[in-house]
Amino acid sequence: MVTAIIVGAGHRALQYARYARTAPDRMRIVGVADPDPARRKAVAEEYGLTEEQCFESAAALAARGRLADAVINGTMDRDHVPTTIPLLEQGYDVLLEKPFATSPRELELLDAAVRRTGRRVMICHVLRYAPFYAEIKQRVLAGEIGDLMDIQTAEHVSYHHYSMGYVRGKWRREDLGGSSFLMAKCCHDLDLIAWLKSGVRPARVASFGSRSYFCREKAPAGSGEHCLLDCPLEKDCLYSVRKLHLDHPDRWTYYVWPHLDHRSGVTLAEKEAVLRDPANPYSRCVWKLDNDLLDRQSVMVEFSDGTLATHQMIGGTSAPMRKIHLIGTTGEIEGTFEENRFRIRHMDPSPGREFREEWVELADSDDHSGARGGHGGGDERLAADFAALVLGEPGSVSRTLFEDSVTGHRIGFLADQAVREERVIAF
Repeated sequence: MVTAIIVGAGHRALQYARYARTAPDRMRIVGVADPDPARRKAVAEEYGLTEEQCFESAAALAARGRLADAVINGTMDRDHVPTTIPLLEQGYDVLLEKPFATSPRELELLDAAVRRTGRRVMICHVLRYAPFYAEIKQRVLAGEIGDLMDIQTAEHVSYHHYSMGYVRGKWRREDLGGSSFLMAKCCHDLDLIAWLKSGVRPARVASFGSRSYFCREKAPAGSGEHCLLDCPLEKDCLYSVRKLHLDHPDRWTYYVWPHLDHRSGVTLAEKEAVLRDPANPYSRCVWKLDNDLLDRQSVMVEFSDGTLATHQMIGGTSAPMRKIHLIGTTGEIEGTFEENRFRIRHMDPSPGREFREEWVELADSDDHSGARGGHGGGDERLAADFAALVLGEPGSVSRTLFEDSVTGHRIGFLADQAVREERVIAF
């Protein structure tokens, strides 16, 4: 059994920690470190922790030496490296939320600490563990489409998700969340590209992007500053906080009402009062905030073996979607994550034919729906593989070493640099 301590008791860390509930013979939660007393109390009640097992910060935990086998680090992006390095030095293995660094400098610092301490760090690349992507990886490794020549991926971030997190929310500015939109939302996708080309070094990165819609210049004429306080257009606005959050009171609750999240019996009136506070960014017009993130970006990567990869990131779409299209020397794989299926296509020059294809339907629909932790079932599978890593057991096809996780992050940092500097950058 792995003993683990939660550091940063937010939504993501608690999702991974759920593995201790579903597999109590494999993982046990023995502590929590979080500056919020309500979060500490909630975790203590759920996992039966004593006051001595609760800490106000990662630093306070590190000061006590090694009290468990591992840490599940779900702090905010800019806190990942400063909190993880002291814990590595105390002997903890770490399951670390992505993006694991907010700059190339932080990346190098953490990489050096991992090498220096010899501890094991697994990054929460949960999409690798979703049955959809794990099966695609297996098919590529089996040579079903030959050698990879081209990788095309895309992520569409729905209007309610994008406005919640990246326009009104705590990731709306890089100095608040610590990361760009690309790194905060799509380092999953860049990791998938690097994972599919594992062992092959990227050669060049280019990127284009803009913030051209969620800005004051695009605000409807006559709109107010605050949805529920002074906007005459609120009833007809797609981005009204009433429509997005009060009409869907259980959607994104842990982000929109974080201080209410651990209370029971919260009324709709209480939630509305929070959204009427003019100091709350969630009360603000979606076009008139202080956000500075791009709302769309294209990334292009050339690998040293000539393989090309592209990723399209778009915020504010009608529906969420992740899709992938792999083109190899003898075939193709194409699919959409939300549909939980993909097709394999091969050339067929026989009379009356051009190609043949087969659909791969993934039956694990319960996991895909999020019943076992979200991300297409990836959350719990990742936590299980982390426990196996700490116990020294063989890993799944989705597991890689920390140094393998570095490539996807470097692609993202270079892509953001390419946008700023308007040039192609050597890897």
